[in-house]
Amino acid sequence: MEPVLDAVIPTLGPCRHDSPLALNTIRGDRIGDFISDKTRMRHQVEIPPGIPTDNETFFEKAGPRQKIFFEPKRTRTAIVTCGGLCPGLNNVIRSAFLELHHNYGVREVLGIRHGYQGLTFKAEPPLVLDPEMVEDIHRDGGTILSSSRGQQPVAEMVDFLVNRGIDILLCVGGDGTQRGSHEIAQEIARRRLPIAVVGVPKTIDNDIQFVRQTFGYYSSIESARAILDGAHCEAKGAPNGIGLVKLMGRDSGFIAAGAAVASQEVNFVLVPEVPLRLDGPKGFLATLHRRMAERHHAVIVVAEGAGQDLLEQEREVDKSGNRKKADIGAFLRDRIGAYFREQGLEIGLKYIDPSYIIRSIPANSQDARLCDGFARNAVHAAMAGKTDLIIGDWYSVYVHVPIPLATAGRKKVDPESDLWHAVIAATGQPQTWD
Repeated sequence: MEPVLDAVIPTLGPCRHDSPLALNTIRGDRIGDFISDKTRMRHQVEIPPGIPTDNETFFEKAGPRQKIFFEPKRTRTAIVTCGGLCPGLNNVIRSAFLELHHNYGVREVLGIRHGYQGLTFKAEPPLVLDPEMVEDIHRDGGTILSSSRGQQPVAEMVDFLVNRGIDILLCVGGDGTQRGSHEIAQEIARRRLPIAVVGVPKTIDNDIQFVRQTFGYYSSIESARAILDGAHCEAKGAPNGIGLVKLMGRDSGFIAAGAAVASQEVNFVLVPEVPLRLDGPKGFLATLHRRMAERHHAVIVVAEGAGQDLLEQEREVDKSGNRKKADIGAFLRDRIGAYFREQGLEIGLKYIDPSYIIRSIPANSQDARLCDGFARNAVHAAMAGKTDLIIGDWYSVYVHVPIPLATAGRKKVDPESDLWHAVIAATGQPQTWD
């Protein structure tokens, strides 16, 4: 049997206040329902033959509770956006504010400036959000609160929450951000303070565990698809043209794989999950050479974390604690050029790195819907006194996932999955480079 996952959600205490939401518990009356705290989603849905089953791990279903911990008119909430930009940040801010302000009637909603830096006493004071301020922000990319990478002293951040009378902190960010929010929640628990910390999973790489799709992913592959189509046009528009596009994906190749399948114009997809070998008769360079001899053009997509074993590794880490990746895009550009010079074949190689452009676009309709669901369910969880969790998306149902469980590893592309099979089918590339 698989090990049982710890899916228990910490709470601040008994819920003694009636929810102000216009819902009930009657099925069939065409009025929305509260979610019982006893409603669960099974962790293991698919059970392949020969694989041990997990019959004991269940996630709490997310959603509004009939009884809540905080009295809305005495509650102050803060929202912070951390890490790199991602389509949908403003959507999350807006939907969380609207749920808190209009539906729960909370006293005040603060916008923390510049990520976790804003939870220190030397930072700019928070914005006091109001309906006019958030009215149109969902139409724009970026975040009105600004964002930054890196942790701040945990004790000081908790002191800041206490000093400002903040009862709920909504943390919007990826795994580094959520590890930070877990530390904040731990310090709050150590001090026995009634402050809820709830995470909204944000990563353009789509690599957070127990989240089927993080917001920003749909928008990124839609934007990347247009760039890949342009790279294909460039490749076909020159003799022996090659379009080489580097996309986001430090440890997981979801964007590269998804965009390639959406485009249908890509010939090679290189991701961290599939080891890359350049040399030898079955290696990438020889395979690319055969493609050029037959078709005289090619489009290559490489995720930023692919092929790192081929490069001299950088030992530095960024402010979020992630080890910096060597530049696989520039490395491939130079190696491809050198290889074809040795072969005596003149190529026209165009190298494109659109990462920061993709990160800053507004959310598309699919991501906008996801953002709204994540934000409102984060509010519901926090108002019910739940803490140290993120909102997950498990088989298209919103659930509560303990932050330590969500950040214990990273979701990756399975080379035996339907997604990677679709990549192989669309590109015609080899299953492996061995």
